[in-house]
Amino acid sequence: MTQGPANHFQDELKACAAQVADFLEQKEFQVRFNPDDLREAVNLYVRSGGKRLRPAILLWSCGAMGGDPNDALPAAAAAELFHTWTLVHDDIIDRDDRRRGVPTVHEKFRQVAASRYTHLSDEECAHYGTSVAVLSGDVQHGWGISILTDLTRKGSVPADVTLHLIDKMDNELLNLLVEGELLDIQYCHEPIGAIKLDDIENMLWKKTGVLYRFCAEAGALIGLGRVEPNHPHVHALSDFSNRCGIAFQLQDDLLGVIGDPQSTGKPVGNDIREGKRTSIVHYAHENGDPDERAQIEHTLGNLSASDEEIKRVIAILKKRGGIEQTAHRAQFHIRAALESLDKLPNTRYRELLRAWAEYLVSRSI
Repeated sequence: MTQGPANHFQDELKACAAQVADFLEQKEFQVRFNPDDLREAVNLYVRSGGKRLRPAILLWSCGAMGGDPNDALPAAAAAELFHTWTLVHDDIIDRDDRRRGVPTVHEKFRQVAASRYTHLSDEECAHYGTSVAVLSGDVQHGWGISILTDLTRKGSVPADVTLHLIDKMDNELLNLLVEGELLDIQYCHEPIGAIKLDDIENMLWKKTGVLYRFCAEAGALIGLGRVEPNHPHVHALSDFSNRCGIAFQLQDDLLGVIGDPQSTGKPVGNDIREGKRTSIVHYAHENGDPDERAQIEHTLGNLSASDEEIKRVIAILKKRGGIEQTAHRAQFHIRAALESLDKLPNTRYRELLRAWAEYLVSRSI
């Protein structure tokens, strides 16, 4: 890892991303994946970029606890793979066809099937694409868990720390994340007014925040060198990452409405067509007049909504404070997160984490 000061945050973040990318490209991993379609699918998102924000918090949390971030690299790579397989499956659930500016896995292999198996119907081609995506996500999940064992097999991390992290990832983290994903689906079928802000943020925390928390705690425990989750500095990093995870998803929801599709790699309005119960919708619906509420209710969750209808709803979301209040809410969580971070010793890694948190709510992708 580079040793520049905290104001070189972007350079440090890129260095983390490069370390993780190089780690995952090792031949000993790549020879495992056959046939060719599976190998390509497993690597599609891994090789399509991404900021690697989760590995960064893991490595820097390790450093903030006095450890060597290089010792935590297998855990950082494992966390990135865990995140990646959830994206592959999430794209199926959300029926998205673009991710990071490239076709999603299920869309990519729908196209492959249509080109290769010309006798297949459109439905069968779509099924092939979905099948490849589900299987590649399963492989990524297993790959991530196996990499965690390298902390001890090839490194110096105590075995009890490694076992704790494996259990934490594949039990608590997995179940909370899937719970959040299902709540997200269920909320789409509930009346807008029935879903409260606390419900939305609890769902966001489970969908997104729990993985950030795992990364901070994993890095902290590796840096500490023992299983002590109640250590005050581990606890502070846990609180910090919890808040940051919610803020990240709030910003993600904002980008889904007002972001530049060329930057985000996804079309604007997808969340509206999918019927996502975001805080943006919550605030605007609460503040809107009867006609505006009716427009939101008519368009939200309508997969065949026209671009013009989407534009009208976005205008309401802006006019009625959905955008502004959600942005304020994200900043509220970041301020609370930084208060927890201040409990750690003043090191360059703490300042990198501070810059990381501030970046979460200022990013455009």
